[in-house]
Order: sequence, then C-alpha cells, then structure tokens
Amino acid sequence: MLNHQFVRVHFSDVMPRDETYSGPSWRYDALVFIGFDNMSERYVAHWLDNFGGRYSETLGYGTRRDNDSILFVFEYPDGPLRNTFAWHPASKTWTITIVQKDNNATWTNFAEEALERDR
Repeated sequence: MLNHQFVRVHFSDVMPRDETYSGPSWRYDALVFIGFDNMSERYVAHWLDNFGGRYSETLGYGTRRDNDSILFVFEYPDGPLRNTFAWHPASKTWTITIVQKDNNATWTNFAEEALERDR
C-alpha cells in the first residue's frame, strides 16, 4: 500500500454466531498499516478498529525478534500491550499473540489469532 511503504492487514471476525456462541454480539473489524521507519530502524503500526478513535491514536513500535517475528509495543492510556506477529514459513501463515499488563503489573494473555491471506 502507498507506494510499497505499508503492508495492510485486515482483521475481520469470522466467528459463527449460533446458539453455542457466548461472545459479544458485535463483530470485530480492524485495519492495520505496518511500515518501516528507516531513520529509527524500527517498524510502526497504525491500528484502526471499531473500538474508535481513542485507541487509534496510539502507535505501535516494533522491532524484529528474529527472522520470523516482530514485537510491537503499544503504550495505551490504560496500560501497555505487546503484539507479536510471527511468520510460519512451512505453512505460509502468520499468527499474532497479544499480551497486556494487568492491574498487578503482570503480563497476561489478551488474544491469539491465526492470520491467512485473503483469496
């Protein structure tokens, strides 16, 4: 996207809603734009989702953990969040693992997601 400066990731909730579903009544939707800042030698993530503008004003800054993953840190007003994007070359898929710091200053699991390329 944008002259090859950003990769766009579209998160779209595909959880089926039936009588066994106990989650929220709304579907999560997000657009994430990931780019690389050559001056600071780090990645940047603009995360826009249906939680609204308050959470979209915080940028995530990322560094490579190894050849196949990037750790992004978001310093949100209500506490920090870490999001690791990991590439799995054998299956050609991505996963994300999100942890957040709770009120006891302990990192806890927030979400784990599998990503696949839109066909």
